Amino acid sequence: MAYRKTVASIVAAAAMLGTSSVSYAATEFTWWHAMGGRLGEVVNEISTGYNASQDACNLTPVFKGGYEDALTAGIAAFRAGEQPNILQVFDAGSATIIGAPGAVVPVEDLLKDNGVEFNIEDYIAGVRYFYADGEGKMIGMPFNSSAPILYVNEDAMKKAGVEAPKTYEEFEAIAPKLKEAGYVPLVQSHLPWEFVENFKSRHDLQFATNNNGYDGAEGTELIFGEPIRNHFKAVKKWLDADLFGYYGTGWGDNQAPFNEGKVALWIGSSGSFGGISKTVEFPFSATFLPYWDAVEGANKASFIGGAALFAMSGKSAEENKCTASFFEYLTSPEVQYMWHKETGYVPITEAAYELAKKDGHYDRTPAAEVGIQQLSLESGEWTKGYRMGFYVQVRDVMNRELGKVMSGETDVDNAFDVIKADGDKLLERFAKTTGN
Repeated sequence: MAYRKTVASIVAAAAMLGTSSVSYAATEFTWWHAMGGRLGEVVNEISTGYNASQDACNLTPVFKGGYEDALTAGIAAFRAGEQPNILQVFDAGSATIIGAPGAVVPVEDLLKDNGVEFNIEDYIAGVRYFYADGEGKMIGMPFNSSAPILYVNEDAMKKAGVEAPKTYEEFEAIAPKLKEAGYVPLVQSHLPWEFVENFKSRHDLQFATNNNGYDGAEGTELIFGEPIRNHFKAVKKWLDADLFGYYGTGWGDNQAPFNEGKVALWIGSSGSFGGISKTVEFPFSATFLPYWDAVEGANKASFIGGAALFAMSGKSAEENKCTASFFEYLTSPEVQYMWHKETGYVPITEAAYELAKKDGHYDRTPAAEVGIQQLSLESGEWTKGYRMGFYVQVRDVMNRELGKVMSGETDVDNAFDVIKADGDKLLERFAKTTGN
């Protein structure tokens, strides 16, 4: 199916035609998602544009709350035989939905079976395999994909007379100057995603046995070696010396001081770019997530965060055909560029990335390209991601124990020993529930 209309013209046409333009013969299908606020508005715009682009299918998007709410609702609906056609599942929950026997139709199979051309090489490097199986078949369609990047308060850099660091060694050298200039030198917003998972990727370090879990759930165990333990020992020293700020596990609680101009460097999501550009009142830029130069093999690509769209099983051939056609529409360069421009999430295909460059988007807003560039860095053996079930709960264990490190209730080594012990029990329990 060729989509020759521009996204703007399709949405405008849909607005003029109204809901009455939908044919009564159109196949109805649903998309449960976790995008609130402005993101939810863009989801609705995409859905409206898709419905206006053809008359065989009618897509209804339904907001189901946050990521965990949407996943819980989707699993409960599947068990009751009332699942939606499309379910948005975030990175930490992907193994749970993929591991649920018979729950999803692999997106690669769905597209090919419905005559939609598919080539995994069409997707940008850091996106291709995170939601794939051990053999590289794409199971979930990447949607709101992002990378953890370093946002830079340019006023702070100027006042301190320093430049944004590429490495943590460089950060340690400039942090006292940023503190003297009156700023909290560094803050992050998600310890598991930014300082554990992507620490592993940026340093090309194995995260878990069984090929980071991609080769099966049975026997998968977490790996926490010396580099990541040393990293958190350094972070705790920074915290004690007022060179690092930690405001709990809430994403917004850690982002707010940066938005208010109190923080020099903030590690956040590339998907936050759109919101920040509309709210902060100081000049900012962005650069790659730092790495430790002393760790051999460092400075590799990060992997994505965010969420993917999964085609739920148990649907009619007509509904599956509609889901396939929507995925084709969603991944078209024009729609991906619109999504990227409106939200800050990366465009998931090379064609959309090229369209953004051709349109001069990064000439106007250079920071918007940083996430894509980081995902496109040299890959390594352990940079494609991880596949671990009950990982939402594993992240909870990380937040609990690493929070104790920050508050001084425990030390780094003890924290990681507990994370491994409790995390491995969760992984073992997941393996027993799935039988693989």
